[in-house]
Amino acid sequence: MGDMIVLDGSYGEGGGQILRTALTLSALTGRALRLDKIRAGRKEPGLRPQHLAAVRAVAAICEARVQGDELGSSLLTFEPGTAPKAGEYRFDIPAVAETGSAGSVTLLFQALFLPLALAGAPSRLSLGGGTHVAWSPPYHYLTQVYLPTLERMGFAARLELLKWGWYPQGGGEVLAHIEGIEGGRLRPLDLCERGKLLGVYGISAISNLPEHIALRQRDRALQRLRARHIKAEIEIVQGASPGQGTVLFLVARYEGAVAGFTGYGRIRYPAEKVADDAAEEFEAYHVSKAALDPHLADQVLLPLALVPDRGNRGLVPGPSRYTTSEITRHLLTNCWVIQHFLEREMRIEGEQGTPGQVSIA
Repeated sequence: MGDMIVLDGSYGEGGGQILRTALTLSALTGRALRLDKIRAGRKEPGLRPQHLAAVRAVAAICEARVQGDELGSSLLTFEPGTAPKAGEYRFDIPAVAETGSAGSVTLLFQALFLPLALAGAPSRLSLGGGTHVAWSPPYHYLTQVYLPTLERMGFAARLELLKWGWYPQGGGEVLAHIEGIEGGRLRPLDLCERGKLLGVYGISAISNLPEHIALRQRDRALQRLRARHIKAEIEIVQGASPGQGTVLFLVARYEGAVAGFTGYGRIRYPAEKVADDAAEEFEAYHVSKAALDPHLADQVLLPLALVPDRGNRGLVPGPSRYTTSEITRHLLTNCWVIQHFLEREMRIEGEQGTPGQVSIA
């Protein structure tokens, strides 16, 4: 416990990302963690159901001793008992937190993915909760953007969407099949140039709502893309779910990169505005000429920091670097957390809110 990492949970972005990144790194490094002032600046501070589920799920895979794992807790201590263990696990966010929740399945997956991927054997996860909820990547972002990018590093996983989960009911279910890999075989990435746009694809999805909503979302997105002389294919999807919800998700594929953009529906929010939200994200990214969208720039930072300094034969694999259309507070905060656990030289060039470049030596 003398080697405990102590973090201020209100630092920078000050949200659940600090908790998830710290839990992942605690599990991977075996270093104990103390997190104070968890989400102190939020409307509902402390651990909410999806954060509590992440704590208990990561604890389960490394037999951690935990104090403060209860709803509303602003102080947590987490001490791994073993290295992460591959296996078959089921984590249902409402069941784990013992309260109703549409907490994000995708964020829970990201907290577990790296420790289990590096556990040396395959794992199978069944995850329950929200699959398409605000303030988190939708399921399709993981399958179309996040995982394909990490596959270029050597990570591998396959996801299956069994049921869609929307806010506030949740009830979604995702199966994840994670391949075990050796950390020494991970590869760095150089993603500074995205190349020519190859195509834009997407889905306009609804659950238990009139089809005209999905059609209006699709038509508005196509109209905005045509105004930029970009042809796109957007599929209408009826998602099986116990609740109601709607999403417009776009994927932009370039010669050297892939990016994703999301608009979520909500009560009294026109279908056209849902499409506008995704289209505006794409437009801001597209004109920037950067390789990674702001969300992916944040999400690849930790896996790239895990690429070893030297390969299996003592060969230096070279640094990772990438450009992003926006340096976000999430990115800056994630860098701060990682450097508490890992001795890696990480440089972010540019100002918050503007395009920039990230380098990991």
